[in-house]
Amino acid sequence: MTTFDDKAVIFAPATGMGRAAVTIVRVSGSGTRGVLETLCGRVPQPRRASLMILRDPANGNILDRTLVLWFPGPSSFTGEDMAELQCHGGRSVVTAVLGALDRLPQCRPAEAGEFTRRALLNGRMTLDQVEGLADLIDAETEAQRRQALRSLEGETGHAVQRWREEIITAMALMEAAIDFSDESDVSDKVIADGLRMAESIRDQIESELRKPQRPERLRDGYRIVLAGPPNAGKSTLLNRLARRDAAIVSPMAGTTRDVIEVHLDLGGYPVLLIDTAGLRESEDAVEREGIKRTQARIADADLVIWLQAPGGEACPFEGPNVLVLGTKADLGEAEATMSVSATTGAGIDALLALLQERAERVFASGEGVLITRERHRAALQEVLLCLDRALEGDAEGATELVAEDLRLAARALGRITGEVDVEEVLDRLFSGFCIGK
Repeated sequence: MTTFDDKAVIFAPATGMGRAAVTIVRVSGSGTRGVLETLCGRVPQPRRASLMILRDPANGNILDRTLVLWFPGPSSFTGEDMAELQCHGGRSVVTAVLGALDRLPQCRPAEAGEFTRRALLNGRMTLDQVEGLADLIDAETEAQRRQALRSLEGETGHAVQRWREEIITAMALMEAAIDFSDESDVSDKVIADGLRMAESIRDQIESELRKPQRPERLRDGYRIVLAGPPNAGKSTLLNRLARRDAAIVSPMAGTTRDVIEVHLDLGGYPVLLIDTAGLRESEDAVEREGIKRTQARIADADLVIWLQAPGGEACPFEGPNVLVLGTKADLGEAEATMSVSATTGAGIDALLALLQERAERVFASGEGVLITRERHRAALQEVLLCLDRALEGDAEGATELVAEDLRLAARALGRITGEVDVEEVLDRLFSGFCIGK
């Protein structure tokens, strides 16, 4: 587990390294004011871009003429004193500025995701919002962007916090009933009120868990597998749809031996197009492994497109997630739902429209669903079990056990927003962030 020193001043470029017009260097920590005084000679007005000269504290040499922004805590992204240095983007300039910061005794380079981690620990964000930020950074399509923004704005967290507060209220009622157990009329009413609240929350969470798991899948995309015998045109079609040579095309059977994946953006929805090894009997060990992987991908696909060339093998699969596509339409007709020619482009637009419609049908049904990660689903399932036990416990008259199950339910909800037991989750999550975030 990574250990973070929250006393140090951290710094990192928040934009990509390399030749650019501007590179932003972030600085955060209680000693940020001193860093600015050392490098710039003074601290600019808060939240106002000021053109300043950065000097190397070791020798007084000018490093760059830079726009500097000063954000006093707690009203900053991290919740602590923070600054941004908008330097010229040449590699030597950025290297010199980072080197000067690194030589200051109170400074150290930031770990991956450490700025956002400090925002979380300082109460500026909840864990579900941090996850939304991670998704927003990684978003490649419009649908992914919209979902990430909903998470970043706290849509999940607000609902979870409301459920948690109501469970804590129900738990308090149970504790009160235990305290006034000698007054049966008071105790019975308090218990009934608490159980009604618990049952209402249980029904709300169960309803949420029954909704489609589309938001969880949106992160990976709608999976489409191109399957068929060797030389059916799978790799040629993949290259045509990807508009680049992603796969090797050869008239020799068995050329594709491993799975090749291409990400597409169809109408704002993410699609993962998967080219696979041709299905046939083979004595070649490598090709057999490729066929084995093909079969695994077919089993896990949202849509299997069976490519059938004129006179080719009929599709061995059936079902609503199977599309028989005739290929090489310029050479002849095949018995298929629709036909294309990857060589001439005939039918390609119609195929793309069909794939977009399929992806939209799947992901549009996930709009408004609160559960966006498997971690959220697992936590809510645990809450449901705790609430079920609490309601069953009341039938046995075990008020103390009911109160304990309510406490466990509240604790499980707290893990979604990062209030309890999240250290391992944090380490995994922030390891995927870029350094300057």
